[in-house]
Amino acid sequence: MDSKRIRLGKLLAVLTEANLLRGFLNTFAVVIGSLLEKESLFMSQRYQNPIIEQRADPWVYKHVDGYYYFTASVPEYDRIELRRASTIQALGEAEPVVVWRKYDRGPLSANIWAPEIHYIDGAWYIYFAAARTAETNEGLFDHRMYVIENKSANPLEGTWEEKGQIKTKWETFALDATTFEHKGERYLVWPQKDPNIEGNSNLYIAKMENPWTITGDQVMITTPEYDWEKIGFLVNEGPAVLKRNGKIMVSFSASATNHNYCMGLLYAPEDADLLDPASWTKLTEPVFQTNETTGQYGPGHNSFTVSEDGKEDVIVYHARNYKEIVGDPLYDPNRHTRAQVFTWGEDGLPKFGEPVPDRETTINEK
Repeated sequence: MDSKRIRLGKLLAVLTEANLLRGFLNTFAVVIGSLLEKESLFMSQRYQNPIIEQRADPWVYKHVDGYYYFTASVPEYDRIELRRASTIQALGEAEPVVVWRKYDRGPLSANIWAPEIHYIDGAWYIYFAAARTAETNEGLFDHRMYVIENKSANPLEGTWEEKGQIKTKWETFALDATTFEHKGERYLVWPQKDPNIEGNSNLYIAKMENPWTITGDQVMITTPEYDWEKIGFLVNEGPAVLKRNGKIMVSFSASATNHNYCMGLLYAPEDADLLDPASWTKLTEPVFQTNETTGQYGPGHNSFTVSEDGKEDVIVYHARNYKEIVGDPLYDPNRHTRAQVFTWGEDGLPKFGEPVPDRETTINEK
């Protein structure tokens, strides 16, 4: 009997130790999971948002001189500003320089939207959209795409020369031009209204013969088709290009510019014919959108850059920190520039996560 009691006691001791171990492992797993979640949050919140208030459609380019160059839509829609800083956070304190102003009349006299700065073959170029009037016709503005050039080493200095309108297949609503190089060819990607397709804008791609002229056919690579692309307006706009993991990726923004505004993504293999619509795959769900928990509404119209040490990828975008808007969202000035680190999935596509909340502190304030 005593030997049975001893064996039973040992068994109970083993079971107790096993339960304690299981409990410890469960607790350890929860703690590790929490730490990983916090690490992920810290990684994405390296910057104190907003970076710059009341600057929509933000474009950030890190040049070989180590400076970040920034431009965006100003609330007055009447000028193009540039600023630069040695860190992304410091862009908010950098003094803006006005490099171009709208005309009093004519095709460049209203609604100066979404400038982008690029450095191509030893010169600086700004792509932007301008209109003849702030009025709409059947719900559409009359924007066209334009380019200015500066051959100075520092684009905040020197002279900006107008290179004219980027001519496309139609004289219709066109905006948000962006450009990239791939395998020795330069491409333009832009949104435009096709007179034969319902909606505001689709995305097109074409080769370029120089930084202000497209050549050959323009090809549509996406049109609003999913519900999240068609809230308020049928819109695909604000393209930005990523080249990574054997893919050419284009992010874009969709729907009205209120809390329904969100980002989509399409991609093509790097060896594919980029002018073949069949080369492009569009994800069926948005990749970045409103998050009421973090208090960020309508994130979109982004650009991409890298962290100060060059080791991390950063998405720069605008969003509001409130949902309800009085009047036309286009004239609500509080789309603020924000930035956060993003990572990559095993499929080779970016993982943007959720738009992070506005913060008063950060692990990388400088």
